[in-house]
Amino acid sequence: MIRLLIRAAIYVGSAALAVWVTSLILADDMSVPLTALLYIAVIFAVIQAILSPFIFKMTRRYANAFIGGVGLLSTYVSLLITTFLVSGFQISGVSTWIAATVLIWLITALATWLLPLWLLKEHMDKRDQGLN
Repeated sequence: MIRLLIRAAIYVGSAALAVWVTSLILADDMSVPLTALLYIAVIFAVIQAILSPFIFKMTRRYANAFIGGVGLLSTYVSLLITTFLVSGFQISGVSTWIAATVLIWLITALATWLLPLWLLKEHMDKRDQGLN
């Protein structure tokens, strides 16, 4: 249960980081109210967690060649739904939607992979200091 909560916290944190960094990069066409960032991250992460397996299953069944794009597609759909649910969260223009989808997918993937390594290193360093 603890591992599930830690993984969920890491994923929500990586989603928040991804949305924030992407909003800085695409500042002209993407509006993210700082006060709603955590709300956006939680909604995005929950929708992504629900949609990813469903989209993967449908892609595997009906369009096997597109399995590699499941992460991008679920990121796009999650962003789309989140923009409808959170007031003030806006993405304008087709190119911005494409860039936001790719950036958020990439940053979330990297953060979800690297954040546990960083946290584990911090934990191991503290444990080693306690043993000496």
